[in-house]
Amino acid sequence: MTPWDLLTSEIMRYPLIIAVLMGLTAPIVGTYLVQKRLSLLGDGLGHVSLTGVAIGWLVGAWLQTDPNDLLAVPGALIASVIGALLIEFVREVGHTSRDVAMAILFYGGIAGGVVIIQLAGGTSTSLMGYLFGSLATVTGTDLVISVVLAVIVLAVGLGLSRLLYAVTSDEEFARASGLPVRAVNVLIALIAALTVTLAMRIIGALMVSALMIVPVAAAQTMVVGFTRTMRTAMGIGVVCSFGGLVLTAYVDLPPGGVIVLIAIAIYAIGLVVRAIREHVGSGRAVAAEATDEAEGTDAANGADGADGADRHGPLDAARVRTR
Repeated sequence: MTPWDLLTSEIMRYPLIIAVLMGLTAPIVGTYLVQKRLSLLGDGLGHVSLTGVAIGWLVGAWLQTDPNDLLAVPGALIASVIGALLIEFVREVGHTSRDVAMAILFYGGIAGGVVIIQLAGGTSTSLMGYLFGSLATVTGTDLVISVVLAVIVLAVGLGLSRLLYAVTSDEEFARASGLPVRAVNVLIALIAALTVTLAMRIIGALMVSALMIVPVAAAQTMVVGFTRTMRTAMGIGVVCSFGGLVLTAYVDLPPGGVIVLIAIAIYAIGLVVRAIREHVGSGRAVAAEATDEAEGTDAANGADGADGADRHGPLDAARVRTR
C-alpha cells in the first residue's frame, strides 16, 4: 500500500483526519491540566465516558437502531460533560478534594459501563473498541462529531488562552483580581470532556489522557514558556497521532498503544537531550569560571609587579631596563 493509497482508502481516511484533530486538541487541554496539576482528570472522564457508551448502546437497543451502538458516541459525550460538571460540583460544594472526586469517576464509570452494557444485551467485550480504540468502527458520523468538537476545543483553548492561563497559573490571585475562576474551571473540565469523546474512537478511553499529558511533558523538555510549550506539544501530538496511525496500517498493532508509546519515546529522547545539554552547559560554565579566575590571577600578579617597580625607585627601574 502506497502512502497515497493509505490516505485515500475508505478504512483510513476518516481515522487519519480524526487523528490530526485529536493531536492538535488534546495537548491544548493537557497544557492547562498540567498547569493546574490535574493530569489525571482525562483518565477520570475517560472512565465515566464508558458509562455513556453503555447508556447509548442501551437506548439504541430500545430504539432498535442499526447498528446498536449508533448512539454510543453521543452518549459518551453527554456522560463526559456531566462527569466534568460533577467533579467541579463535588469539589466546590462537597468540599471534597479533586483526587477523591476523580477516584469516584474512575470506579463509578467503569462499574456503570460494565453493568449497563449487560442490560443492553451486550457483554464487556463490546466495550473493548471504546477502551482501546478501533479503526474499523469509525464512521462518517464520528468524523462530523469529531470536527465539531475539535473546532470548539480549538476556539476555547486558543481564543481564551490569556484568561485560562491567568486562572490555571495562580488561582488565588485570579480570584482576588475578580476573574471568573469557577466558570473557567468548569470550562476547562468541559473541553477536557469534549477531547475525551473526540479521541475515544482512535486511541481509546483508557489512553486518551496520555495524549493530553505526555506531549506536554515532552515539550517541557525542549522549550520554556507557556505558549511555546503548548505549540510544541501540539506539533508532537500531531506527529504521534498521525505517525502512529500510519504505522498500524503496515503493522498489525493497536493504534492507541502505538500512539502513546511514540509520545513516551519522544519524551524520553527529550530528557536525554536536555541532560546532555545541561551537562555540556555546566562544563562550559566551569571552564569559563576557571578562565576568569586565571585572568584575575594574572592581572593581580601584573599589578603586584608594577607596585614592586614603583617601590624600587627610578634607579632600580633603570637597572631593570638596562638588563
